[in-house]
Amino acid sequence: MYFLTKKTLSRRTLLRNGGVALALPLLESMTPACVYGAQLPKVRLACLYMAHGAIMGEWTPQQEGRNFELSPILQSLAPYKDQLSIISNLDLPAARVGPNSAGDNHNRSSACWLTCMPPRQGVSSLDQLVAQHIGQNTALPSLELSLVSGASISYLTPTTPLPMEGNPRIVFERLFGVASNAEERAARHLQTTSLLDSLTGQVAGLQRQLPADDRQRMERYLEDVREIERRMDLTSGTLPDGVVMPTKPVGIPDDFESHARLMFDLIALAWQTDQTRVSTMLLSRELGNPLFPNSGITEPHHACSHHSGQPEKMALYARMNTYHVKALFAYFLEKLRNTPDGDGNLLDHSLVMYGSGMSNSNNHDHDPLPILLAGGASGKLRGGQHIKTAQGTPLANLLLAVLDKLDVPAESFADSTGMVTL
Repeated sequence: MYFLTKKTLSRRTLLRNGGVALALPLLESMTPACVYGAQLPKVRLACLYMAHGAIMGEWTPQQEGRNFELSPILQSLAPYKDQLSIISNLDLPAARVGPNSAGDNHNRSSACWLTCMPPRQGVSSLDQLVAQHIGQNTALPSLELSLVSGASISYLTPTTPLPMEGNPRIVFERLFGVASNAEERAARHLQTTSLLDSLTGQVAGLQRQLPADDRQRMERYLEDVREIERRMDLTSGTLPDGVVMPTKPVGIPDDFESHARLMFDLIALAWQTDQTRVSTMLLSRELGNPLFPNSGITEPHHACSHHSGQPEKMALYARMNTYHVKALFAYFLEKLRNTPDGDGNLLDHSLVMYGSGMSNSNNHDHDPLPILLAGGASGKLRGGQHIKTAQGTPLANLLLAVLDKLDVPAESFADSTGMVTL
């Protein structure tokens, strides 16, 4: 049981029961009343990678500056326009270094996206540099997620790619200290008691001590935790009597959208509880050829991106780009905006980068890249702008600006030639 002393509660408070540990969201009771709301919330970073580029004529706004209209692909982001920064004319030269085969060009697109250096050279990836600076006081310095297997966009060192987890159940257990190996996962799957059920007494005791506003915050947070558990149980399925637990980890939905949205919800939950402040997610893999049934398009991803310059096929791929932005990215932004955080919400206090290391996938181009930023970065990113940089501006110039917004000291980054003004 936790008792409030002078109406304050530690930001690192955990509710525990055996192997279960539940972090708490930011509550007013965690800081003295006189300074709550005056403190600058911690900024979170997410880097989201979508393979195979985009139809750039349908991605890039025609107008420059603040008085721009969203392009057709980005129309679903209209509710968040004031917190969007679209950056045009960026280039990824490192993705051209090496063999000129189609496969190598694709694979380097994602491998170089957050390093801006040829594979196995140069620097750690952007997210890991940020994690070294702002992630050392959280349970997880960074969280690497993926909807696919076989690739990574996060590098601890130039030669050490970090594994990216695709199973939401494992991610949930990693965040909340529940079983994580194969045997314990199987046992956990067969249990009917949720994490919250095991903490009922502690939750109730804490709730009685909290002021009304904090009780409401806690109730919303606990509802989110239970909803994620419910959805993971649905995707895990049940096994008939006598059937041996399969080797494939349970918890990965068959449906692409459900999988993606569950992972986005886990990022928001991890940020809300300050379990981590740095996240990456690989939404699709270069050369990957999945189908997206909910898009209404029957052609698989990689094949659809090779449109041969035919207008009707380019229009089809633009539709697929539009689907990804609407079904995935817009969903994540809505989740962040609807999650309270201090005197605002998680979108106010985050910087989210979405895009690709490839431009025209049909030609295996690496410029101009489809890249945008979202979020307020705790007042450091103004948004509502289309920034048209000089043709061939290195992507590293933007990543250097991101480091600057996150107060990570750096005079340069990879092959940067300056800093994009955000």
